[in-house]
Amino acid sequence: MAVVINGTTGISGVDGSAGTPALQGSDPDTGIFYGTNTVSISTNGSTAVTVDANGDTTIANDLIVNGTTTQTGSTTFTAQTLFPDGTVSAPSISNTGDVNTGVYFPAADNVAIATGGVAALTADSSQNVSVTNTLVMGSSFKRNRIINGNMLIDQRNAGASVTPTATGYNLDRWYVAITQSSKFSVQQNAGSVTPPTGFTNYWGATSSSAYSVISTDLFLISQAIEGLNVYDLAWGTANAKTVTLSFWVRSSLTGTFGGSLTNSGDSRSYPFSYTISSANTWEQKTITVAGDTTGTWLTTNGVGLQVRFSLGTGATYSTTANAWAAGSYYSATGATSVVGTNGATFYITGVQLEVGSVATPYERQIYSDQLAQCQRYYQYWGGSANYERVASGFWVTTTTSEVEVPRISVTMRATPTITYSSVSDWNASNYNTNYVCTAIQIGNSSPSSCSFALTSATGAAAGSVAVMVANNTTNARLGLNAEL
Repeated sequence: MAVVINGTTGISGVDGSAGTPALQGSDPDTGIFYGTNTVSISTNGSTAVTVDANGDTTIANDLIVNGTTTQTGSTTFTAQTLFPDGTVSAPSISNTGDVNTGVYFPAADNVAIATGGVAALTADSSQNVSVTNTLVMGSSFKRNRIINGNMLIDQRNAGASVTPTATGYNLDRWYVAITQSSKFSVQQNAGSVTPPTGFTNYWGATSSSAYSVISTDLFLISQAIEGLNVYDLAWGTANAKTVTLSFWVRSSLTGTFGGSLTNSGDSRSYPFSYTISSANTWEQKTITVAGDTTGTWLTTNGVGLQVRFSLGTGATYSTTANAWAAGSYYSATGATSVVGTNGATFYITGVQLEVGSVATPYERQIYSDQLAQCQRYYQYWGGSANYERVASGFWVTTTTSEVEVPRISVTMRATPTITYSSVSDWNASNYNTNYVCTAIQIGNSSPSSCSFALTSATGAAAGSVAVMVANNTTNARLGLNAEL
């Protein structure tokens, strides 16, 4: 075909190919060739660059730019893209109108972000991230809405094994809900296995028999989260936020296990399932839940939401996983029953509930801070020394005294229910002489204070100082309970 060269229309009459370009110099396999609505450059007989009908440019191999590149459209990379190191004042990746702000590479295995020519954030070769100034969080809350998710605090039992006979708390902030008594034991670090890396404690259950769960049964480990700690989730509204639940779990059983998130009245439920693949092996699980846009979710000091893990749940309280449902559902249909196998174990730790669709590393806390969080719901006095003093006041008569704790160290969620060990574990004292109590009456209390009326067979003079003191035993304990 003839090649026509026209001063107006250019070259026409032949498209050429990558091996034989239509427009070439002295090298016959390097030049320009054409396709339908495309123009390409070939080198050494292979296509190097193609521009299509949309103006999109495709580069076959590496694009090396020795100067500054300005991009006004979008670029899609299908292979690694290499940039120069750049500097804090001239980052290698920056904005057209703001050339001292962007990404640069200050050293080997380091990447940094500069703003206004100043280093703002640097990630080093050990994955440590340094922030130059203030790190502003998207929420003023701590990330993890679970308290004692690492199972570190056990005020009630101090690591001793207990066999639940009714619904009640064991490790701090964690309670079991059961319909049958004595089907499993609970203990901090049951079985003494090595916890996951980064943890020292876990919640452990051991099945006591091979119990066949009936339709109305439930065996749950749960945490009720105070509404004041989750009000920002906006559940029950069109602005409900997504949350992610993550945890480490280990069991002697394998298969599909279940749990759920519920509201205070258990009228809204999100049953979930997860799989334990290997027996007696710690595995981390992640559950992402779109926030509920309906239902009643408290934002007071009542129950905001509850996180539950099932050790065995009957058909009445089980339903399809991974969807919100109206009603009381605590597990996914068909989930494994731990209480169904004699001697079966279930261990869990590192429980975290946070806003967003990504599970971040477990949020560590200073021990004293975590203990104080637990003490908002439960705390005890006594048990540390044979003659430990817990409250002071005055003798009203020679046989009765009134003592008070004027300020509880951690203000409790609500006015606590107060319990005490055996009456004979306590003395009413005037500092010089101890008088064994014959009766203890709980007086006026509030979330921040409590008082007691002590009776003894004999005592000190009316008006003299009175002290409530342990009667030569570490069994003397006062418990203050404001759990949800």
